[in-house]
Amino acid sequence: MKLLYGTTNKSKIDFMQRRVQPLGIELLSLTDVSAPKLRIEESGNSPLENARIKARAYFNALRMPLFSCDSGLYIDGLDDARQPGINVRGQDDYMTDDDAIAYYSALAVEMGGRMVARYVNAICLILEDGHVIEHMGEDVASEPFYLVSKPHKIRKEGFPLDSISVDIRTGEYYYDMKDGWKYGSKKSDDGFANFFKRHLM
Repeated sequence: MKLLYGTTNKSKIDFMQRRVQPLGIELLSLTDVSAPKLRIEESGNSPLENARIKARAYFNALRMPLFSCDSGLYIDGLDDARQPGINVRGQDDYMTDDDAIAYYSALAVEMGGRMVARYVNAICLILEDGHVIEHMGEDVASEPFYLVSKPHKIRKEGFPLDSISVDIRTGEYYYDMKDGWKYGSKKSDDGFANFFKRHLM
C-alpha cells in the first residue's frame, strides 16, 4: 500500500521508509503528490499536539491517508526553562543544521563535555474523516544517548544532532557503529513498525 508522510524532511522520509518497507508500505513524500506549500504553525505543547496539527493540515489540503510525526528532545540535569522539548531548533525553528550543532556542542561543554539526552516521539495517522489514530509512548521514544561537545566529521542534512550523538553503552559515535545511527534505538524503530502493523495490516 501507499501512504503519505506529511513532512518535507528527506532524512525523516528515508528513516521511516526503512521501517515500513518490510511491511509492504511505500511512503510517498509531499513532493510525490505535488502538495501545496502550507505554512503550518506548530503551536502545540507536546510532540503529539504538533504531530496532530501537521497531520490535520495536510489531510485537509490533500484528502488522502497520511501521517505526521514530531519529536521533543529532553536533556538530563538541564533546568526546565532551558529544556529544548519540542523547540529543538529554538523558538520559530530559527536554527540551521550548523547552528544546532554549534548550540548543543556548546551546551555539552557547559555540562562537562557530554550530556544524557533522549527523544520523545509522537505520530498522528489520519485514514479518513473521523478515523484518526495517535500515539506517543515509550515504545517509540529513543533510548538515552550522549550529546557530546566534539562533532563527528559526518553530517546528515535534516538530522544535525546525529553528528554529536554517542552510544552510552559503547562510547562510540553512532556514525562509527557497525549498524549505524538508528535515530534513537532499535526500540523506537520497532515501535514505529509495530504501530503501522497494528493499524494498517
